[in-house]
Amino acid sequence: MAGHVVDSDDHSIVGKVGRVTGGIGPGRTGEVMLPVRGGTEAFLAHAAEAGEAMGPGTRVVVIEYFAPRTVYVSPA
Repeated sequence: MAGHVVDSDDHSIVGKVGRVTGGIGPGRTGEVMLPVRGGTEAFLAHAAEAGEAMGPGTRVVVIEYFAPRTVYVSPA
C-alpha cells in the first residue's frame, strides 16, 4: 500500500486568496476566511500596508503568516 502524499500547498498560507469576513482597518484586527487543508478556516487579519482598510467581502491575498492563526493581507 502506497503512503499518503501531502501536497505542500495545503500547508502553505502565504499566497492564498480569501475573503474578508470582519472588516480590517488601521488599528483594527479583522478576520478572513482562507482555503486550507481541504476546507475553509478563519484567521485573524491585519492590513499589510499601514492605514489600509478592507471591508467584508473584499478578496485578499496573504502576504505574511504568523502561526498559529494570524495573517497580513493585501487586496487581491
